[in-house]
Amino acid sequence: MAEISEAHDSDSSKSTDNASEAPTQPESEPEFNPKLMRKTKPGLKRLFLTFSVLFSFLLGLQFLWKSVEIYRSPLPFREIDSLSTQLGSDHLIFPLHFHALFVGFDSDPDRLRLSILSEITKLTSQNPKCSHNYTLSVTVDSGSHCLHSPTTSPHSCSYQCGSITAIDFDQNDDVAIDERLVPVFGGKTNEYSVVVVKGESERAVVGKNRRAWVVVGSGREVEIAVVKVAEVLVKVFVNGGREEGSIRNEFMPVGADGRIVLSFNLLNADPRDWVYDWDFRKIDNNLLAPMIEALGPVANISVESQVLYHTPKASFSYWDQQLQSYVFSTKDLPFFVNSNEWHLDTSIAAGGRSKILQFVVYVPSAKECPLLLQLPNGEISNTNGFISPMWGGVIVWNPQGCLKDDNKPTARRTIPMQDLENMFEVFTGQFRQLFGFKSVNIYAGASGVWNLLPSERGFTEWELDVLSRQHTCFNLHSCASTLGSLSRLVQSLPRMIIMDEIGKQVKFSLEAAKLAQSNASNGVYESSAAIFSAGFYACCACSSKRTEKI
Repeated sequence: MAEISEAHDSDSSKSTDNASEAPTQPESEPEFNPKLMRKTKPGLKRLFLTFSVLFSFLLGLQFLWKSVEIYRSPLPFREIDSLSTQLGSDHLIFPLHFHALFVGFDSDPDRLRLSILSEITKLTSQNPKCSHNYTLSVTVDSGSHCLHSPTTSPHSCSYQCGSITAIDFDQNDDVAIDERLVPVFGGKTNEYSVVVVKGESERAVVGKNRRAWVVVGSGREVEIAVVKVAEVLVKVFVNGGREEGSIRNEFMPVGADGRIVLSFNLLNADPRDWVYDWDFRKIDNNLLAPMIEALGPVANISVESQVLYHTPKASFSYWDQQLQSYVFSTKDLPFFVNSNEWHLDTSIAAGGRSKILQFVVYVPSAKECPLLLQLPNGEISNTNGFISPMWGGVIVWNPQGCLKDDNKPTARRTIPMQDLENMFEVFTGQFRQLFGFKSVNIYAGASGVWNLLPSERGFTEWELDVLSRQHTCFNLHSCASTLGSLSRLVQSLPRMIIMDEIGKQVKFSLEAAKLAQSNASNGVYESSAAIFSAGFYACCACSSKRTEKI
């Protein structure tokens, strides 16, 4: 045991001695090599590399900025604000030129002019959006010579002294008199003229063009004539025969794209009783086409037609023994249109922002034929039809001999052409009512009753002028309001994306609005209204709507 212990001690002592004898290795230190040291200053190479890296960084920063930038097409904010401010602070003024001709009078034309202007001022109602600037000229034709009142109107009257006499108004053919006055005052002038003559049979007539005439009796003919002339100029030529005023926005059934779709529907309530068809193509060519052409400056109108079956009405009727007919009253009108059974579909082209007006010919079934409409005063309607504002109109047509026992014919029948023409005359009157005009050809004013000559086109020239001014006033203010709202919206949201398409629409709408305003101020009503019928107002609304979506 002792030997093992000594051996172990000797081994440990040897290892200790070896450890102490091993030399200590110093830590490594960088050695200086003069051969690797730069002996000159940095040259252009390092400067070039530095600027290359800096340039690459700046170039990439621009691409990065463009990649995260919000794209905004530039909009004419200043011009839009100017248009909105101008129409908001100042009225849109329509210039109107009047001419009064007194045949067979010896009065002072200047005094007559002042008297008529005074009556016009009394009858004129101010509109918050649009107003009129009147110019009046008076001519007195005594037979031997003519006297003219001084006027500042640039549209001087083309009347030649002695062109007409009181004898020309003795005939009872008002249509012939209206045609006689066209070449006297010029066929293409926009001046509104009123002729006053003395005669035994007093009457007042408004022609199809921009002419009217009054036949006054003896006595206070001058005072009566002054009142009548002022009334026809303001109440008829300016306001369109409407008591409420010259501008009625709710009676303009025109879509935002300037289009109107007239959908004519023939409804057979029960085809088991009878089935009727119609020759709509002939009606379209003969009656509707002239009216659509006349309304061209106001709206772009298209026509559709269809025949439907199994279309009962939703209201009830009762049998009247005295009338020997089924009767429904005006209280039942809100429930007459059966929206569940009347599928008054239109084509795809009629969708979107167009205004659709439905005109329905309702053929009742045998169990409620004849079907008559009773008015609130107890009388039976002459037209047997009614209108629904901003929707359309309905006419109930009763087949001939519907009370006979033979109530189940099998052959398809066609509505007689004479009945069709009568119905579409009623539709024309309903269409006029939807535009705010009267369906009757009479205007009852404070000075008396005026006979209004109807036009074969459905609307006379002075009525089309009223529609053009109304359409221009309403849509121009609406477009300016829409563009102003769009401008404020875009400026309040700086990170809103505005595509080039919307920018083009806004610029086009602004230029069209300025052109319409200029035409209206110069009295070119048809051109200003035609801009809106071309659909530029839809561009205004579309721009605002699509920008809000973005």
